[in-house]
Parts: sequence; structure tokens; C-alpha cells
Amino acid sequence: MIMENARVSLVLTCAGSGERAGFGYNKLLKDLGGTTPFEKCLSAFVSSGVIDQYIITCRKEDEEVFSQKAEGLGITPIFAIGGDTRSKSVYEGVKKADGEIILVHDGARPFVSERIIRDCALAALKFGSGVAAIAATDTICDTQKVGEDVFITSTSRKGKYLVQTPQAFNTEELKRAFSMMKPTDEFTDESGLYAAYIGKCKLVEGSADNKKLTYKSDFALSGDLYAGTGFDLHTLIEGRKLILGGIEIPHTKGLLGHSDADVLTHAIMDAMLSAASLGDIGKHFPDTDERYKGISSMILLENVRSLIHKSGYKLKNVAAVIMAQKPKLSPFVEKIRKNLAEKLGVEESSVGITCTTLEGIGIVGREEGIAVQAYCLMQRQEER
Repeated sequence: MIMENARVSLVLTCAGSGERAGFGYNKLLKDLGGTTPFEKCLSAFVSSGVIDQYIITCRKEDEEVFSQKAEGLGITPIFAIGGDTRSKSVYEGVKKADGEIILVHDGARPFVSERIIRDCALAALKFGSGVAAIAATDTICDTQKVGEDVFITSTSRKGKYLVQTPQAFNTEELKRAFSMMKPTDEFTDESGLYAAYIGKCKLVEGSADNKKLTYKSDFALSGDLYAGTGFDLHTLIEGRKLILGGIEIPHTKGLLGHSDADVLTHAIMDAMLSAASLGDIGKHFPDTDERYKGISSMILLENVRSLIHKSGYKLKNVAAVIMAQKPKLSPFVEKIRKNLAEKLGVEESSVGITCTTLEGIGIVGREEGIAVQAYCLMQRQEER
């Protein structure tokens, strides 16, 4: 065994109701693309090869479904009914632990890695404790409330860490800490309890990916990503302006189309619509509708962006390749990127534009047209 014959117990905290997430049921049972946070979390511990005993704290009404899902992963856990505070729930689980080392982990942190699990367990074996944490990147402040107003009294970032789970301990020492806990004590995790009654906790490098799912928006960040693709081609003719990404490009020819024929923007719009399963620009802005005759594609892009937002999506990034024999477009790429980023409501770094010729081959190569292939990534913001 990885733990050198030391028996290891896991207390997985799943006793929450998911009230802050607003699902109306335990958030650990929320679908995450064919799995749940509970199953994803438990799978990481199973794969680590560290755990010998699985203890799950939960509400009585959730015990059966958690049991079924655990059995689907080949695990037969022990259940402990959660209390009205985190500490009470965890203690109910800790009392059932028979391993030399015990790990406590939030079921709402389903992205924990096997490396973190092993490192915490090994630290507990060597030092008596091992707590995952990451260095604070934002400044942390102390505050004072005066009436209804809150004031910052001091700030610091140096030496500050954000504590995560898993948190691993010598089991007997953690049980002793719980037995010494006073009714007035308020601890948000076991590292605070251990530090108060036993001693210093060994810090283990955690990960920013090991985030906790608390609010509905956190579940969008957990993997509800949708890719889209779009393609467009327009013919080059004399007597028309050449517009790409909303920027006029000096050239002897322009693109033919019902609108301003901005082939780049059209491909990007189709990519966005496809990611959200909303059809294509022909469906929303048909070339038989006089309202769109000669219209700026920037106006159409704003309409598409509004459709995407109303459907519960947020654009993360777009990338496109412009295929044109002439004119040379590289001098205009940065201006195009800046304009599109502004219109799309994203950072410039989220807009990638490349240009290529087709070496004289085909419609593009013969300078008869310009084609664009575009891709985008969007994030689901809320349930539709």
C-alpha cells in the first residue's frame, strides 16, 4: 500500500442541503455532464489507492442515493447522519473511523487530485497532520462593523494561505481535539480545531483547481463548457467596401452580401449560435429581409450576443482563421481583435485571429473570395 501498511479512513462530508446553490436538493447530486460532484469526488479517492475505510456524513434522506452511487464505484461506505453544524457532522464521522490516519474532505470539492490526497495522507503519517492550502493571490483584510457599515482595519497577503480540503490527521489526535472542543468554539474546518488543541498543522500544496462548489454559478465553472464552430465565404467584387471584424480594410474589392458581408463576423456569429444550439445567422437574419440590407454586422453581432446571454451562456473566447490571397491582412489583425473584443465583451486575449493564403488554390487562391473558419467556447451560466 501507498501508506506503508497504515490504515486510512476517509470522512467525506455530504450533509449539506445545497440551499445556497438554490437547486432544492443536495448539490452533490447535481448532474455534471453524466456524473455528479459526489461520484467525481469519491472516484478520486478510490483511484488514489490510499483509502481503506469510507465514511460519508449526510442527511438521512440522502443516504440511500449516496449508497447506490458509492456501490456503483465498488465502495460500501459507512454512513453517519450529519449534525446542525459542520463540526458536529464531521465528529459523527470521525467517531466511526478506525484507521491510524483520517482524511476529512468536502464532498463539494469534486476536483481534488490524487496527488493532493496522497500528499496530505503522507504528511499526516510523518507530521501528524497534512492540510491542503494555496497561497493567497488577493489581499486579505480584517474588518470592523460600525452600525450597518463595514470598514477595513488592516490588510495583508504575505504568508496568507487559503485552506482547502482534504485535511489529514493522526486519528487519535483528531478525536482528542474534538473531545476537548468547547460549546462556544466556532471552527470552519478541522485544521482550526487541531491547531487550537493539538498543535501546528503541516501545510500541503493544494491547487486552484480544487475549488469548492457553493453557488449555482460555481457549477457552470465546473465543466458546463460548449464549443461552437462557424464557416462563411463571400465573393469579392469591385465597388464594395471590404469589412472584416467591423474594420474597413483598404482594397480594390469588397465582399458581396445582403448586409455589409463581414465574413469574419458572420463566421464568429455562427460559431456562437452553434455552441448554444440556436441555429445560424441565416435563420435569425435572412437575406430576404429588407431590414438587414446593407446593415453593419456589428449590429447583428450585438443581437447574437444578446441571444446568447438570454439563453444562459457566456462567451469565453473566439478564434478564427481568415483565408484570403489578397490583401495582406496581418497589419490589421490587432485592430480587428481589439474591435471584436470590445463588441463581444471579452478581453483582447480572448480573441485569436490568424490569417493565411491558400497558395493560389481554389476560390480564395484565385482572389475570387474570402473564407473564414471560426470557433468559440462558451460557458453555461444557469439552467435554462
